[in-house]
Amino acid sequence: MTDQKTQIATQRRDRRLPDLWSIGAIVIALLVLLPILSIVWLAMTPAENAWPHLLNTTLPRYVSNTLLLSLAVGTLSAAVGTGSAWLITMYRFPGARWLEWLLLTPLAIPAYVGAYALVDFLEYAGPVQTGMRALFGWESSADYWFPQIRSRWSAVLVLTAALNPYVFLLARAAFREQSGDAYEVARALGAGPFARFWRVGMPLARPAIAAGVAIVMMETVSDFGVVDYFAVQTLTTGIFTVWLESHNAGGAAQIALVILVFVFLLAALEKISRSRSRFYRMSRQSRPVEARALGPVPGIMALIACAIPFLVGFVLPVFVLLGHAISKPEYWLSNGLFSALWHTLTVGGIAAVVTVAAALFLVYGVRLTGHPVPRKLMPLTTIGYAAPGAVLGIGILIPMAATDNMLADGVLAMTGWDPGLMMTGTAFAVVYAYCVRFFAIAQGAADAAIGRVSPNLPMAARSLGRSARGALSEVYVPLIRSSVGTALLLVFVDSVKELPATLLLRPFNYGTLATRVYEQASLEQLGQAAPPALMVIAVGLCAVALMARASRP
Repeated sequence: MTDQKTQIATQRRDRRLPDLWSIGAIVIALLVLLPILSIVWLAMTPAENAWPHLLNTTLPRYVSNTLLLSLAVGTLSAAVGTGSAWLITMYRFPGARWLEWLLLTPLAIPAYVGAYALVDFLEYAGPVQTGMRALFGWESSADYWFPQIRSRWSAVLVLTAALNPYVFLLARAAFREQSGDAYEVARALGAGPFARFWRVGMPLARPAIAAGVAIVMMETVSDFGVVDYFAVQTLTTGIFTVWLESHNAGGAAQIALVILVFVFLLAALEKISRSRSRFYRMSRQSRPVEARALGPVPGIMALIACAIPFLVGFVLPVFVLLGHAISKPEYWLSNGLFSALWHTLTVGGIAAVVTVAAALFLVYGVRLTGHPVPRKLMPLTTIGYAAPGAVLGIGILIPMAATDNMLADGVLAMTGWDPGLMMTGTAFAVVYAYCVRFFAIAQGAADAAIGRVSPNLPMAARSLGRSARGALSEVYVPLIRSSVGTALLLVFVDSVKELPATLLLRPFNYGTLATRVYEQASLEQLGQAAPPALMVIAVGLCAVALMARASRP
């Protein structure tokens, strides 16, 4: 009996001892969390405390603009996304089946590309004002009034057009999962279409809508390309101003910390709002919602209402860019375009492979080991997705540059050979930023996929003499191949579209498609920005096609 107790105690002690899988999982989790920890450290221990100066000068303006922008975009996205999801789910009208996935296509357009296209379309020399002057005989802008294009409200319009599909996607799924019996009861009690939407559909779908709005607001806070182009001073643009113009890294880290607090508050509010809501099916065999056919006039009105987000968010940018790309075909052969394409494919591809491999190792290691530390760290690794790219750029570049210089000096002192900056002088820092930023996508896909595999299969493999690595490679990976492929594509697509982190971390004279679009559009050369922008959109459409396929009922 004593021997048995001793054996059990030894087994429990062995489980608590870290093994290769638990050590690897801890290392991966810490590497993902390192930029966030670096931001906190730099903000709390700056070489020059910029808090008093920021509080008395620019920080209130940054905060107010960020709050106003995120609230406006979140409200409009909630209205557009929820309304279109309700019409698509509850009614049948001409074009509804096509619009069901066409409304997702604005996700393929980076918001900054939509900003460039909108300005080109509506500016003084654009087709709208040119046509108005030709039609009415006006000779100059003094003869008529036209709204200011480069303004805060134009930024709200562009961001809403680009981000409302997040709300649409989640709200449509929530409406589909509701019971048709609830609407039949409401209809029998005399509730009209609006009453059924406001009193039945909206309350039941509120958690999903809140989640979508939270994503939209976090993406708005992290945006740089749109607000920079429209000269709206937000917290994100403040990071670039304080760091690159004032050369104050501590002040930039302090602004980044404000952004992190803002994003975490949004995430916490969304989680709290969902935790207080509980909805249950009324029966095991509840009838699904059946779409009702609309008459000719209401059907056309519903078609127009659902088509507007698609036209503004996808057709307009693509139309403008294609017009420039076709009228100036020589721009497809411009200097630097194909090197930017190659850089985009390499850093995006490497980041996707490394991110997904690390996520698989982390998830499998946490499930395999009984050590509590990696299990507690794994949920924290999703923080990187909520952190804006500019924030991660600060958290990565400053400590990595210091480490890089220290290593180079050490190698030079020992060998007499100067290796240069091995991390910040190459694309290593860019790849690392992509891995941290989009690790949550790969981790979520890996965790869900591995969770669907029956535990009996790896146990059988282990009983046949396979090691833990053998069970992963020979059992899990073949069974979750589709999910791994989806995660690879999603991380790659998001890496291609990422702008702020790439601008901050790229080496000298190293451009990607995103940075090339930004540089050319900033110089008012939208014609030269059109080819790389269309390439980015083409890559984004692959992810949209995946989401449309996955969201089929």
